[in-house]
Amino acid sequence: MPDPTPLEPSLAEPLLHRAARIEDAVQEFREQRARRRGLVPTVVPYTGYGAPGWVRVLCRVLLTRRGLASDASYYGVRGWRSFTSVAVDDAEVTISANGASHVVQSDRGGVVDTIVPLDLEPGWRTIRLSAGGMRDVEADVFIVHPDTRFGLLSDIDDTVMVTSLPRPMLAAWNSFVLTEHARRPVPGMSVLYERVLAQHPGAPTVYLSTGAWNVAPTLQRFLTRNMYPSGTLLLTDWGPTHDRFFRSGQLHKQQNLERLAQDFPDVQWLLVGDDGQHDETLYGDFAREHPDNVAGVAIRQLSTSEAVLAGGRSRAQERSRDSAAPWMYAPDGAGIWSELTRVGLAEADPSDP
Repeated sequence: MPDPTPLEPSLAEPLLHRAARIEDAVQEFREQRARRRGLVPTVVPYTGYGAPGWVRVLCRVLLTRRGLASDASYYGVRGWRSFTSVAVDDAEVTISANGASHVVQSDRGGVVDTIVPLDLEPGWRTIRLSAGGMRDVEADVFIVHPDTRFGLLSDIDDTVMVTSLPRPMLAAWNSFVLTEHARRPVPGMSVLYERVLAQHPGAPTVYLSTGAWNVAPTLQRFLTRNMYPSGTLLLTDWGPTHDRFFRSGQLHKQQNLERLAQDFPDVQWLLVGDDGQHDETLYGDFAREHPDNVAGVAIRQLSTSEAVLAGGRSRAQERSRDSAAPWMYAPDGAGIWSELTRVGLAEADPSDP
């Protein structure tokens, strides 16, 4: 079983940044007020992953009216509603499956991200989560077979969904105003992922993004509605940390890539991103440091208008090519599929033109 301790352990408990202490005080006030209004702890489940003997469990504990996860899903409402929820820090969450139970605690943002010893058969499985004595909720987990040697890891923003995220005003509009119905999928990407996974049965799918856990229900509905394969969302918690005013999205991605290499040392990942942010640099660094864990890197090229809105293109293309893994560039899913077949990472379909 992978080591459940953080990748960067510290010798002493760090002092909280002043902004974090202010956030904690506001959070405590909101939680007390919400409990007086009768709100109760509710577990919002996220899709996890694992292997025989262990599971990485992901969920969040919020206060809702009836203690139902559906109350926290924000179906059909605008994005800002998801940021007004009251998280419960240090909440005890019971994880149950196959007659075994484990109790863990949520972090400062109400998020549970932990590895527990559970022995489940490979494939899609279900575990049960509960907090505060309320009814259980079910969470899907994908158990990777020990013989699996391929995995798909994808960015979300401007890779599967057009967001133009780096521009602050557009980021706020996309996160706080739009519903998933107004978000546009990148042409051909869902078909690309379906075809890749069809040639690699049992491969895990992971969506790695700098988005906040608050928007996880919205992202999940977008992926489902646009027929993207089911997989694990790895998001982050917004706000200050113990040592900075605002957490680093790049560090979040880097740490999760390292963790996947640690969790699945025999799996080679197809890393899919875009050239509008930092994906090329992050994937290039990971490919050089973990060459045995990268099958290839596929970069979706932004259109001219998308690149302008995203603040320009990455300049890391040439520097990233010095890794051993093949690199592919194309503007959409169909182009990336052609590149995959060209370099031998996918078998061409006889019906392809």
